[in-house]
Amino acid sequence: MSDFDLDLQTAEGELDEPEGGGRVVLGVLDGTTDPLEWVEHVENDDILVLNVEGDLNELAAPFARDIRDIGGELMHFRDFLVVSPPGRDIDTDRLE
Repeated sequence: MSDFDLDLQTAEGELDEPEGGGRVVLGVLDGTTDPLEWVEHVENDDILVLNVEGDLNELAAPFARDIRDIGGELMHFRDFLVVSPPGRDIDTDRLE
């Protein structure tokens, strides 16, 4: 038997948490969801892809400023509003 002793349980505890642990959340932006819920998702590092059903400006107004204030980004693409958390840019280079 080898003299090498590897304690995997201790090693696992020493590992850093992976960055970008958020989820991609699909939803519908129609005014029925509490705007604070969208902000909480972004604060939790989630990316939102929301199908816009109605007037985008009216539907996004209750939370768009809060998203920008925390460093998030919003982008209207086709019938969707894409919302990213701070530190995650929305790359539009392929749209040009």
